[in-house]
Amino acid sequence: MSSTSDDRSRPRTEIDTTVPHEARVYNYWLGGKDNYEADRVFGDTVAQHIPTIKAMAQANRAFLGRAVRYLVAEAGVTQFLDIGTGIPSADNTHEVAQQIDPSSRIVYVDKDPLVLAHARALMSSTPEGATTYIQADLHEPRSILEHPAVAETLDLDRPVAIMLVAIMMYFHDSDRPAEAIQTLLDAVPSGSFLTITHPTGDFAPAAMARAVTAIEAGGVRFQARSRAEFETLFNGLPTVEPGLVPVAAWRLDLADGPSLVNNPEEVWYWSGVARKP
Repeated sequence: MSSTSDDRSRPRTEIDTTVPHEARVYNYWLGGKDNYEADRVFGDTVAQHIPTIKAMAQANRAFLGRAVRYLVAEAGVTQFLDIGTGIPSADNTHEVAQQIDPSSRIVYVDKDPLVLAHARALMSSTPEGATTYIQADLHEPRSILEHPAVAETLDLDRPVAIMLVAIMMYFHDSDRPAEAIQTLLDAVPSGSFLTITHPTGDFAPAAMARAVTAIEAGGVRFQARSRAEFETLFNGLPTVEPGLVPVAAWRLDLADGPSLVNNPEEVWYWSGVARKP
């Protein structure tokens, strides 16, 4: 199976371009074109509190590439469950993984009908591998694991890399994010990996607090977390070297180009990759 898409139970949802949308705002910060005036205004408002926000978005994208290179080339993982896909841009998980091992298989997950409208850009694959997209919500992790396309694409008896890049900030503590993650971990075998990045106020507490206020005033649920709070999301799994570090500092030896960040603490995100024993 070279690629698939899922037409089952697709909601027909109108896309409102007059209010900001987190996926489109992130696309704007990445320099993409899939955004509207409301998204750009909102993105610029956040940038008033976090001047390096565009660099942060780009640093997260660069981290994703380095993490996937590590997972395929060094850890030998060729199956990925990438949750919180967002609007496709350059160097998606399947593109990076299949450059190294063409047999890599990827399931992308997002709850958003807007992302569904762009999902065809993800539906490319090497003939040896597979790429598919499903619409499901991490707040209900069983809906992901029980989706037929997951079993059709991934072998859950073999290691899987669970990718949660820049998504867990949309979970308040009351949403019990660690429980959602544990449900995913319970479904994959020993030798699987968990990758997370997360915004933090550790490097600039006052500025991040103002940014969180602005983001939530725009209708987006958002929670920054300290390094200690970030660590709890790994549910005790041992992290691989270099451990929990700023996203712009993780395994720079795996970068495919020069770093755009002079000081890793300018990017207010923690990052980590952990292995399930």
